[in-house]
Amino acid sequence: MQRFTIPRYIYHGKGSVAQLENIEGKKAVIVTGKGSMKKTGFLDKVVNHLGKANIEVKIFEEVEADPSIATVHKGVELMNEFSPDWIISLGGGSAIDAAKAMWIFFEHPNLTFEDTKNPFTIPELRHKAKFIAIPSTSGTATEVTAFSIITDGETGIKYPIADFNITPDIAIIDPLLAETMPESLVAHTGMDALSHAVEAYVSTVASPFTDALALESIEIIMNELTGSYKGDLSARESIHYAQCMAGMAFSNALLGIIHSMSHKTGALYNIPHGCANAIYMPYVVQFNKKNAADRYAKIAKRLNLEGTTNDELIDALCAKLKELNKAIGIPVSLKEYGLDEATFKADLSKISQLAISDACTGSNPRQISQEEMEKLFLHIYEGTDVKF
Repeated sequence: MQRFTIPRYIYHGKGSVAQLENIEGKKAVIVTGKGSMKKTGFLDKVVNHLGKANIEVKIFEEVEADPSIATVHKGVELMNEFSPDWIISLGGGSAIDAAKAMWIFFEHPNLTFEDTKNPFTIPELRHKAKFIAIPSTSGTATEVTAFSIITDGETGIKYPIADFNITPDIAIIDPLLAETMPESLVAHTGMDALSHAVEAYVSTVASPFTDALALESIEIIMNELTGSYKGDLSARESIHYAQCMAGMAFSNALLGIIHSMSHKTGALYNIPHGCANAIYMPYVVQFNKKNAADRYAKIAKRLNLEGTTNDELIDALCAKLKELNKAIGIPVSLKEYGLDEATFKADLSKISQLAISDACTGSNPRQISQEEMEKLFLHIYEGTDVKF
């Protein structure tokens, strides 16, 4: 038996953030980042909408790009003092992920961070507060997922928290918030979303429910991301919805080694998460095709790529992924990204071991050994085809 879990309500469309005027409650803590939502005026809009619902507000705006355990604890302190019945996360994936982790420890003060590392073991939430997520970027889809990524500030390693309990109650997908994203963020978050959909589609726990969402979002992102990158706001709206669909897919089908590798190298080498996923994706497709050829070929067919055999279709898919990367300013290898070769090779054994142990590895369609992971990383560094 499998489970499919998404927020109870998903409001979408331009201006849908006004739905906040209709929620019932007394107090809300807004968790956001260090300035972008304030600069664009969206933080004030959220506060005003909540005021019309007669909800008292406190704002926590200290979330950094890779939210740390220390930041989570600061937010919990505010929640313990204020006792909100709503936690509202506003901003990119970091703000929403941090708020999810805060929610856990606000509800269960006796838990430690170590207690959350085992997937799907978090106790029931919603005894104190419910959760609303409002994304300002188009990629992480954490507004509809059962995941949160928190960084260990001492090691720089990212750890995924996974539990259906942290799936938000309400997601508000308002494309107006995504209109202010800079080009690089459009590129990185868009490719993050694409990697979610691709990995969900070939996951060992994919289902008919996740397949439909994954395939549709892949088609939209592949067709619209370049336009969104160039400033086409209609395309950007489409991407904002497609990334949410990809999120619903991967939250239930899980991910694979693209994310395992990205989780263990992104913070270490200062590679934005979506950028790392984009670089790794075509090489992981080549590695996985021994076990998922039919699925990758179906993606290629959905995109109307040329080829009569699975191998030809998968080659066309990998070429298309690299072409898309180039079109939106993403390197096609770690060497091209500028990562120092000596540093990378010195770290290779350690990062490979960490990637294998990542929670996302378990649902990858092809099992991978330490030796294979190291070889795969080397191909990605050099930008050479994977043929083993």
